[in-house]
Amino acid sequence: MSMSIFELISIFEMERNQPPESINALLDFYQRKYVSSEIDLDEYRNVYYYLYRQGAISAHEYAFE
Repeated sequence: MSMSIFELISIFEMERNQPPESINALLDFYQRKYVSSEIDLDEYRNVYYYLYRQGAISAHEYAFE
C-alpha cells in the first residue's frame, strides 16, 4: 500500500506540529522516514518521484561552495 501525499503531509504536521514550509522540507522529511526504515523502497520511490516532478530538491542535492 502506498502512502498518499495527503497522508505524508498529515504525518509531517502531527510530528512537527506545523505544516511543511516547502515541498523540499517534505521531501527531506520523507527521506528520513526511508533511511530510518519506516517505509519500504517501493513506497519511497513512488512518493519521491512524485515530489521530484513537483520541483522538490533534496538537501542532499544542494552544492556547497
